[in-house]
Order: sequence, then C-alpha cells, then structure tokens
Amino acid sequence: MARQFNKILVTGGAGFIGSHVVRLLVNKYPEYQIYNLDSLTYAGNLENLKDVEGKSNYHFIKGDITNADFIHNLFADYGFDAVIHLAAESHVDRSISDPLSFVRTNVIGTMNLLNSAKNSWVSDFSGKVFYHISTDEVYGTLGEEGLFREDTPYDPNSPYSASKASSDHFVRAYGETYGLPYIISNCSNNYGPNQFPEKLIPLFINNIIKKENLPVYGDGKYTRDWLFVKDHAVAIDLLLHKGAIKETFNIGGFNEWQNIELIQLLCSVMDRKLGRNRGESEELITFVKDRPGHDKRYAIDASKINSELGWRPSVTFEEGIEETIDWYLKNEKWLVNVTTGDYQKYYLKQYK
Repeated sequence: MARQFNKILVTGGAGFIGSHVVRLLVNKYPEYQIYNLDSLTYAGNLENLKDVEGKSNYHFIKGDITNADFIHNLFADYGFDAVIHLAAESHVDRSISDPLSFVRTNVIGTMNLLNSAKNSWVSDFSGKVFYHISTDEVYGTLGEEGLFREDTPYDPNSPYSASKASSDHFVRAYGETYGLPYIISNCSNNYGPNQFPEKLIPLFINNIIKKENLPVYGDGKYTRDWLFVKDHAVAIDLLLHKGAIKETFNIGGFNEWQNIELIQLLCSVMDRKLGRNRGESEELITFVKDRPGHDKRYAIDASKINSELGWRPSVTFEEGIEETIDWYLKNEKWLVNVTTGDYQKYYLKQYK
C-alpha cells in the first residue's frame, strides 16, 4: 500500500534534480504541501520553478542546511512528515579544489537534517520517511565488466564521493541506532533540462552554441551510465511512496557511453539542429590534462527497483538528448543568466 504525506520537505529543490522532483510532486499531489528548501548558491535557480511558483501547495524557503538551529526550528515550525534530501555539493572538480565545503554541506548538512528529523519524529516514526539521494560514485570505479549493485562495497576516490559515502553511512546509522525510517537511492549521471553548465552535457551544449573549445579529460574513454532527469524524478516519487524502508535502491539508465562517443553524438545532433556543416562542432574537441582520481567506469544495476516497483527508463539516451538539446536551444536566456559572474570565474580557472 502506498504511503501518503501531508508536508514534504525537499532540500535543494531549486537545483537541477530537485526542481524536477518538486515540479512532479506539486503537480501530481495537489493535496500535499511541498516545501522547497534551497540556499540558492550558484547551482540553485528559482527560474527552474517559475511554472509552479504560483501553486497553492508550493512553498519556497531560503536557508542553509549547514545551520543546525535553522533546520531544528524549521522542523519544529512546519512538522514535516517526509524529507527528500537532494541538497549537496556535487561537482567532482570543485571537490578537488575545495574539499571542506563538501564536508560542510554533504556531511554536516545531512547530519543536521537527520538530527532534526529524529528529534521531530521520535515520539512516532510511523508514516515518516527520510529519503536520502546519493550517487553511484560512492562505489568507486569498475573495470571493463560488472555493474554496481546495492551490496557493492563502498570505495570512493574523490572528496565529493567520499563526502557522499559518509552521509550515506550516517543515514544508515541513524536507522539502526535510533530507528529512523530511511530510504537511500544511488543514481548514475543525470542529464536533461535545467542542469547547471558545469556538468559535461550542458557545458558542451553551451560551448558548441558559442563555438568554444570542448575540453575532454585524458583520452575521453571514461564510461558513464546516463539517466534522464525526468525518469529519475519518477523513480524518486515511486520510492518515496512505495519503496521498502531501510533499503537502498540503485537508479540507472541501463545506458553506458564513453565520454568521447557521447561528445561526438552531441556534436552531430547540434550541427544538425544549428544548421552547421557535418563534423564542424567536432573540430572544437580539445583534449586536456586528466583530473586526479578520475574513475574509469560507472555502471548501475537497476534491476532491484525494476523488479520490486516496476520502474525503468522511459526514453532512450538518443531520445533524451534530443529533448535536452531542444530545451537549451529554446532557453538560451537561461544559459546566459547562469553562466555569468562567479560561474564564469570558476569556468576560466577550471578549463582555460
């Protein structure tokens, strides 16, 4: 039987994945009150949710999960019965240059939410869920064969993945020690509309539009499993309502691509859509020095969520990338708005 909720707190709801989750919940469950908590750092953008900001069941709260007193008061004031925890620092390159910010947000921030949920719910855990969204990067790297399963041992290789692994462990510890009802999901690389252009796909779409270099790490033969963000949002909704408590679920796209092959596909589709000569954008590819601790291959075994809940991706990568590119081409103003100021300084430092 599906769980029902009154008040759901979504952390990081103005970000890429979070905005898609918030939109889905607000539109699908008008009887729920959806609270979007976001500190609106560089990757949080309320423009992502303009289409639902006027809905009576949507509420935005500006705040920082690293502020323990603020989070405590938030739970006391609103009485949430579910948390979908998406707020996180998530870019590996940033974690290499500033690892402590990842500890503050991903570990301390998660701890603040766990403590506040525990203290708020301790008299009655029934009907409550703390849903923590994590990453496949906590598992480390794969060779040419094999898939990450829910029981794959953790072996993080970057400050980012180490911080997420730590937060996963704390969520499970609160479940075992205090009885906190939790669900954890580990997802593969997300792509789709509204993604901040520090990640590979929107970065390269933006650079192709502007005819700027496409910086490819190493030999470009790193392999990732790609998950369309709207399919991820559907999986999160499904797990929140029907997923087994104190269980972990892997969410993947059944969809592996080497970086260089993905980039070549991007170039080909963009040339067609922009009316350019075939192969014109591929000339922008520039191989750059590899980053430290670069994992060779990620690939998710998503058979558990498929067999238990019937979820599987609704689109192929080719279909998803067409929709993604179309969105960015129709929303160039959004791209301009987010690729100025601090992001531009970071981009110059990281890639130029």
